[in-house]
Amino acid sequence: MSIDLNEALKALDNPARLAILAKLKDPRRNYPEQEVDPEDVGVCVSIIQERAGLSQSTVSLYLTALQRAKLVTSQRIGPWTYYKRDEKNIAAFLKQLEDLI
Repeated sequence: MSIDLNEALKALDNPARLAILAKLKDPRRNYPEQEVDPEDVGVCVSIIQERAGLSQSTVSLYLTALQRAKLVTSQRIGPWTYYKRDEKNIAAFLKQLEDLI
């Protein structure tokens, strides 16, 4: 899966989106209230929203931007959506960026 550098850079050009992606790097430490394993399943969007201190709609838009950039993945379990970093794509993005610079 190829990463669109421009899409990824646009997604990361927002302090709140960057902070969300950074917190998802260590979900057990940053989201300890998560009942299911955040390393395996991801972090529930409502917990991300609560921790970010932003509206649910804003966080959903931010997560959609990160997902469109292929930096996070999501899965639905019942009524909840869980997000986690896509480490393979993040590594590919960093490699493309390194090759460019």
